[in-house]
Amino acid sequence: MTPQQAGIIAALATLVLDQATKLWVYHVLDIATRGAVEVTPFFNIVLVWNRGVSYGLFQQDSDLGRWLLVGVSVGAAIVMAVWARRARTTLVGVSLGLILGGAVGNAIDRSVYGAVLDFLHLHAFGFSWYVFNVADAAIVAGVAGLLYDSLVIERRKGASDGK
Repeated sequence: MTPQQAGIIAALATLVLDQATKLWVYHVLDIATRGAVEVTPFFNIVLVWNRGVSYGLFQQDSDLGRWLLVGVSVGAAIVMAVWARRARTTLVGVSLGLILGGAVGNAIDRSVYGAVLDFLHLHAFGFSWYVFNVADAAIVAGVAGLLYDSLVIERRKGASDGK
């Protein structure tokens, strides 16, 4: 399997899992009516409409802001797709695919609902992590993969090449 094929599979799997979980939480679990669901003492399913970007930054209440964020997401997805076509390793291909799938998943939410549906809430010992979704987790994992490739794998290659 080529890095590009691995990236396509990662992007499609991320997009399908992201949208399926959001649809399930919103329409089947009916979280809007039901309210928060305690799954474990440290994990709840909740409903948060994020009109901003990561960590709720840059909240947008206007249609212009909403569509600007959709445009930024689409632009990021295009950049990731072009970069993924040039990927030389499976790690880079998959990492870019995760980011691409997550960006498209969140862009779909903004287009359809006007905001991103976040629902996963981790908390323990008085610490509460931000509420996120599968797309957000995939984007973070993709960035971590790219950082690992850049900071660890490339450094090892450089050291073994005598650089």
